[in-house]
Amino acid sequence: MEISRIICALLSLAVIQNGCKQKMNSPASKAVYQSKEFKSYWHAGKAEISSYNLDQSRYGESRMGKAVLIFVTEDVSKKLQVKLDDPSDRNKINVIKLNFTKNFITGIYPYSLMLSVFTPTDRDKENSSLKATMSSQEWCGQVYTQLNLRGNRYAVKSHSYFEQEADERFSIRQALLEDELWNYIRLDHGNLPVGDIDVIPGLFYSRLTHVPLKVKSAVGQKIEEDSAFVYKIDFPDDERTLSIRYQKIFPHKILGWSESWNEEGRKMQTIATLDKTLYTDYWTKNKNQFLYLRDSLNLPNPYQ
Repeated sequence: MEISRIICALLSLAVIQNGCKQKMNSPASKAVYQSKEFKSYWHAGKAEISSYNLDQSRYGESRMGKAVLIFVTEDVSKKLQVKLDDPSDRNKINVIKLNFTKNFITGIYPYSLMLSVFTPTDRDKENSSLKATMSSQEWCGQVYTQLNLRGNRYAVKSHSYFEQEADERFSIRQALLEDELWNYIRLDHGNLPVGDIDVIPGLFYSRLTHVPLKVKSAVGQKIEEDSAFVYKIDFPDDERTLSIRYQKIFPHKILGWSESWNEEGRKMQTIATLDKTLYTDYWTKNKNQFLYLRDSLNLPNPYQ
């Protein structure tokens, strides 16, 4: 079975910015994406799959669930911003792709959320993510949002079962995507922006809270621990904070994250902690690979 199909099954379970007030500093040493170890790890035809124990706030209460982060590099069409059918196409650009899923239950409502972000691996040539998509499925209905980089703006398409959102098409000026921070940690964590920055908030947050998608003022901060870094981003106007903790050493694996915000005057918080990580072949014909991945990552059986 192809690992891409396995990944799809797992998913069912469960720039840099022109608009920034402060741009990223020039790195003092070689960036991660320029190193030999990066090329050896990320261009070996393998994917890194990590599962996390998730404590997700929803409707004013904590909901236990699972999150999965899948990182892999692949060639995509720079023009169409989709995976290439022909690998020899001259229009191709190599990206690190993040597939990020959350699965949890609120009463009788099972939630299944997925975010995908496509970020060029060679930031000397292209330093902004080309595309981000987000979908949410639950018993009430579905929501889908897609951002495509077109020049110095992101073209946005959004579809929702909520009347006030419905079907929308608009564009917003290019700025740092909150959702691309996960990829930048893997590519070039030494150049994460600090100080005052302009940010397009994460699609999970925007869609679940029904907040209009637009550029927001934020403050970035990098905190050093003994064996890890924490990148923290505050949105003062929204009284919201996102903190991502990751390994100091290569490959700078994501160890967990927390998010806090106000909801009807109450402070809500979501926490994710690393459970298991696999570094596995991206393509395989092993029919038992799905069961192996599911059991190794402590994911539930969707057929039970």
